[in-house]
This record gives sequence, C-alpha cells and structure tokens, in this order.
Amino acid sequence: MADILTIPDAEMVVADALVRADTAPGNARHVAAALVRAEADGLKGHGLSRVPSYAAQAKAGKVDGHATPTLAKPRPAVAAIDAASGFAYPALALALDALPGMARESGLAAAAIRRSHHCGAAGLFVEDLARQGLVALLFANTPAAIAPWNGKRAVFGTNPIAFACPLPGREPVVVDLSLSKVARGNIVSAKQRGEPIPEGWAVDAEGRPTTDATAALAGTMLPLGDAKGTALALMVELLAAGLTGATFAADASSFLDDKGGPPGTGQLILAFDPDAFGNGALDRFALLAAAIEDQPGARLPGQRRLGLRQKAARDGLAVDAKLLAEIAAI
Repeated sequence: MADILTIPDAEMVVADALVRADTAPGNARHVAAALVRAEADGLKGHGLSRVPSYAAQAKAGKVDGHATPTLAKPRPAVAAIDAASGFAYPALALALDALPGMARESGLAAAAIRRSHHCGAAGLFVEDLARQGLVALLFANTPAAIAPWNGKRAVFGTNPIAFACPLPGREPVVVDLSLSKVARGNIVSAKQRGEPIPEGWAVDAEGRPTTDATAALAGTMLPLGDAKGTALALMVELLAAGLTGATFAADASSFLDDKGGPPGTGQLILAFDPDAFGNGALDRFALLAAAIEDQPGARLPGQRRLGLRQKAARDGLAVDAKLLAEIAAI
C-alpha cells in the first residue's frame, strides 16, 4: 500500500522528522529537499528510505544535525568546505553558491568538501550547476563496499561520479552513476522491503554470490566493468578523499546505521564555464546531442528521470505506507 504526498508535503514530513531527531530546522530543510528530489526522480535508494537511518544517526550524534559548514578560499578558484561532521547537503549548498562566480572569474573552479556524509543523488547538484550554464563534475567517496580486483577486503566505496552539461534551450545532460554494478541504496531498499536482489549485484562476506540483501550488505558490491570499475573507484577515492582531506572509505563508518563516529567522507566538485574556452561550446554540445537523438531508440542520459519528475510534480509521490509510518514514529 502506498500513500500519495505532494512534493511540498513530503518535504515537510521529512524535515519535521529530522527536527524531532535533533536536527536544526535549516539543515533539515536542506536534507528534505534533496531526499524528496531524489524520490521524485525515481531514485528511491537515495530518497525517503534514507530518513529512518539519517534520523537515527542524528539522534546518536553520528551526524551532527546542528553543524554549520564553513568555507575558506585558499586559492582564487578553490573553495575548501568543512561540513563539520554534519549532513552533506548544507555543505553542498555552500559549494553551489560559491562555484558559479568562481568559475566565471577563472574559467574553472573547484569545491573540496571534507568531514561530510552521504550526498545522495549526486546528479542533482551538477544539474543545478548546469542549469546556470556550467559544465560540472562531482566525485564522492563512500564507506568501503568494493574490494580491489582479485581482492576480498573492501577498500573503496561505491564512489559515485556525476556529470552535467548544459544544452541550449532545454534540460541539461545529466550522468549519475555509482562504480558498483548498482547503487548500494538499491540493496538497502530491497532489504527494507524484504525482497531478494538479482544475481550479480554483490557477494556475501565469504565472497560467494548472493541474492540475499542482508548478506550482500555484510559482503562487498561487485564493481561496474570488473577491473576497470575498481580502477575508477581508486581514482574517485584519491580525488574525493585523498585530495580533500576526507576519510578514506576503509576507515569511514557506515552511512546506514547509528554505530561508530562520523563517516567523514568527502566530495569534490569541478565547475567549468564553457564561455571561457571560446569554441562555441554550447552549440557543439547541441550537435552531439542531436547526433544521439537522431537515432531511433537512442536517448540522452536522464530522460526517464525527467519524465518521473514531471509525473511526481503533477500527481504527487507514491510512498510506501509502512515507510511513512516509520518516519511518523521518529
């Protein structure tokens, strides 16, 4: 059974629950907006299913619901942001405020976030920058979930990469992918629903293939593209944690429970001003998009997400009644 919530009502439900869980109202609104946007886009593993674990972590002090992120500028085109062991979303908001002006001034700008937390649907943040005419990349490291190729002990997170590129007169191109075969949030959602997962997503703690979501969460995720996926995960780990001063995946506590100290993970966002490169970039982007869409059956990444977003805005969000009851009980 599902209940239907308007987007503003869903944001209020999430924000109120987080405030009850010892989170400052402003921070709760940032978190609620991000989770509801992900839910509307069909990314349920980064949507309302996260509220119970976020609330438990805020209550336990694993994430500081009252943290105020701070921004320093060690160089003209670099923003160094300390999320202060709070939720990632207020820190990401600081980055998104700072990057457009810096990128237009220098052509290219970076925001490095440390002592952070789960950043949810990473594509949303680069999309926001692309809507302002910028090309953007986001790298995030997450708690250990993927072993090196031929290894058995997880040292990389699922380590998402997100990219967005503006197109003239239409929605941006948005690419958002984790470096596991599926996002770990999909397995979390399957566990909450009591459902099995498909073969090939994960292995258990002994390295055996499994369709049991609980066993998968105790084991490791299988990488996208096999050995190539682990190479990309290493790259993201170095950028999002090594460069930013954040905690490496192997030392980060889980995003999924209230045990241990703050995860302290990191995010790195790069923003490019296409006009700085002087090559008519937006028109060139449009040419490539047209070459893809001219082919029957081919589409640009993110089109399904946009359709779901429009439907959610029109018809509301269908949210599992059991999950809503769990959120109401926080």
